[in-house]
Amino acid sequence: MSAEQPEGTADEGSAVAQDLSQVGGRRLPRIPDEVGVVIALLVLVGTVAFFHPNFLNPTNLVTQLGATAAYGMIALGMVFVIAIGEIDLSVGWIFNFSAVIAAEAMVAGIDPWIAAAIGVAFGGVLGFINGILGVRLGIPMIVVTLGTFSMYRGLSQVVNKSTAVIPPDVTGSFFQLTQARIGGLVPVVAIIFVILAVVLQIVLQRTKFGYRVQAVGSNPEASRLAGIQNGRTKIQVMVLVGLVCGFSGALFVGFRGAIDPTSGSEFALIVIAAVIIGGTPLSGGTGTVIGALVGALIITTISSAIIFFGIDATWSTFVTGAVIVIAVVIDLVVRRHRGRAAMDGGV
Repeated sequence: MSAEQPEGTADEGSAVAQDLSQVGGRRLPRIPDEVGVVIALLVLVGTVAFFHPNFLNPTNLVTQLGATAAYGMIALGMVFVIAIGEIDLSVGWIFNFSAVIAAEAMVAGIDPWIAAAIGVAFGGVLGFINGILGVRLGIPMIVVTLGTFSMYRGLSQVVNKSTAVIPPDVTGSFFQLTQARIGGLVPVVAIIFVILAVVLQIVLQRTKFGYRVQAVGSNPEASRLAGIQNGRTKIQVMVLVGLVCGFSGALFVGFRGAIDPTSGSEFALIVIAAVIIGGTPLSGGTGTVIGALVGALIITTISSAIIFFGIDATWSTFVTGAVIVIAVVIDLVVRRHRGRAAMDGGV
């Protein structure tokens, strides 16, 4: 006969390793992935406010939220692109070109609401072109959008003749809404930004489309064998980010009353930074839209802090890049730690 295994040794150890989140038969609530980046934002704001109390002035904080909305909305869409394992470098010029089309339509006498819708749809078309090129040619979206970056930029400048496009009448309801402030303080565009983040977070985490996006980004071969059409899903994601760019561009025209030839030209770096800082890994397979919103606020806070501390504004780009590197390193360390914990738990 073999020796009998002592009760309460190996079995208990494996049970504990299998589920460390259970105490007394109850599963502890899972800590949201966004908690860390929210804490980072609060620490950053608190640090700046410690040296410059005026930083916490409600007007300043709300102004920052409004300033973040334009590229922040695009970051929300970029989460889907990175979650699927791709990168879109053309988002800034999709934003600009869509805004130019919307503004030119207004100049032509089209109702601003219809013109804005045209701009949104146009952004979707540009995203569709990116998606079709990438899927049909079988090349990464980062390569495709490196080319369309210049294409969309050139076409936008041809249409706007390298000058600002200014709608002749900015007194209509479209402009009144986009320029309005709730309570005389909070910009409507900031509210729209937050609402869009909540909606897209639900889409990513609670819908079949969101499941397909994360499945394709996690393991393309496994998702294909599971019956998911990878190519179609990628095209849908590129259309989505194009629509978000167009939506942001149309709101920008309404909020600012014009679109400059270079507006959005530097959005790609900032948007990708916001997504990475927010907790979406470049490896794909998962993402957090709310995290991207907070990441965008962190970048805006850093830019504002540079001004408050009297540092040359040219350092802003360097600091943003440094924050990206730090965020990537932290994400790598966290994922390795989780991987080791999972392996230990499976032993």
